[in-house]
Amino acid sequence: MRLLRGPLASRNYRLLVACDVTSMLGMSMATVAIPFAVLSIGGSAADVGYVLATGLVPTAVFLLLGGVLADRFPRHQVMMIANVAQALAQAGFAVLVLTGHARLWEMMALNAARSCAFGFYMPAAQGLLPQTVTADQLASANAGRRLGLNGAQIAGAALGGIVVGLAGPGWGLVADAASYVLAGAMRAGMRFSRLPPMASTSILQELREGWRAFTSRRWLWTVVVQFSLVNAIFAGAVGVLGPVVADHHLGGARSWGLILAAEAAGAVLGATVMVRYRPARLLLAASLAVPFLALPLLALAIPLSVPVIAAAALLAGVGSEVFEVNWVTAMQQQIPAALLSRVSAYDILGSLALSPVGTILAGPLAIVIGITAVLAGGGGIIVAASLAILFVPEVRGLRRHAAEASTTPASTAPETAPPAAS
Repeated sequence: MRLLRGPLASRNYRLLVACDVTSMLGMSMATVAIPFAVLSIGGSAADVGYVLATGLVPTAVFLLLGGVLADRFPRHQVMMIANVAQALAQAGFAVLVLTGHARLWEMMALNAARSCAFGFYMPAAQGLLPQTVTADQLASANAGRRLGLNGAQIAGAALGGIVVGLAGPGWGLVADAASYVLAGAMRAGMRFSRLPPMASTSILQELREGWRAFTSRRWLWTVVVQFSLVNAIFAGAVGVLGPVVADHHLGGARSWGLILAAEAAGAVLGATVMVRYRPARLLLAASLAVPFLALPLLALAIPLSVPVIAAAALLAGVGSEVFEVNWVTAMQQQIPAALLSRVSAYDILGSLALSPVGTILAGPLAIVIGITAVLAGGGGIIVAASLAILFVPEVRGLRRHAAEASTTPASTAPETAPPAAS
């Protein structure tokens, strides 16, 4: 808390975290509710994959335009408009499920509509945090925000499992719709000075500027390529096959909610570590944490008991959070503020590019070669990709900025920390 005192002094930062926690609480409930809503109408594993894919493809389509708008207009206002659209789409989904009239194509259409809004939301969210704190507080602010997000994810996943198990998936979707409304209302209270005005250029020119900034940094695009593969595997294996394994072997939605809550608990632990830990080599520390993502896939492949799978998910949460905090901090330090949303859009687009493929193929592949083979093979590929990225010199060598490293407490600073790169 001593390290978070600086960021928490900012009213905009406090509102940012409150909005993120609120929307994550609802979103985590929906993560449990959506697959079981599909299964409740007799849908198969492939059908779950199709619905989840419609929540990814439109996001990818609108990310680049969202990045341009977020660098042109106040980012918190872009996010407010996106929240309204997300609330309307999820409320429609909830009504269909609660009234018993939901059909697969309607679920896909409404999930796609929510995904379109998310494409505008994400680049703005990536660029907003550096406007709320000073440069020397970035790492603590990122870790503090992630603590809030992951605490909400724990509560949302556990609560989602209970609500879906007792009342049905429709009420989990209602909670998600309400969370968007509340988060958008709180965001209206934020106040920012305007960013320096951009030169009057076309959208295509602005996209080209973002692309040049993205491709000129090898550490950036190589990690994005790696995560395109990792996210595709994780989305298909955990997002699609995980609920199916839980439904068939682990006791249903309550067990799956517990496993997701354990993953979020691991993320809280990882974020807690990152509040104090300041590795000199940001991306090296981030990359060494990625192999932990393979553990829940391997545990589900057997499948092991719920407590063991939950323990594997907890370790995966730690790894994902160590990666996330270091990655976001590296981008915020290395990318100029006026380009950050556009570059983040390319980052998110690349990282999600193959995720729809993973969600669509997971079900059919499981039918052909078996769920065990898909999960075990996916875990092996994640480990191999994580080792391969260490051969990129910039990934091993990118260093923390000196100003931010100097705020590290003496008790946690590396004893022989090399000088930070300029």
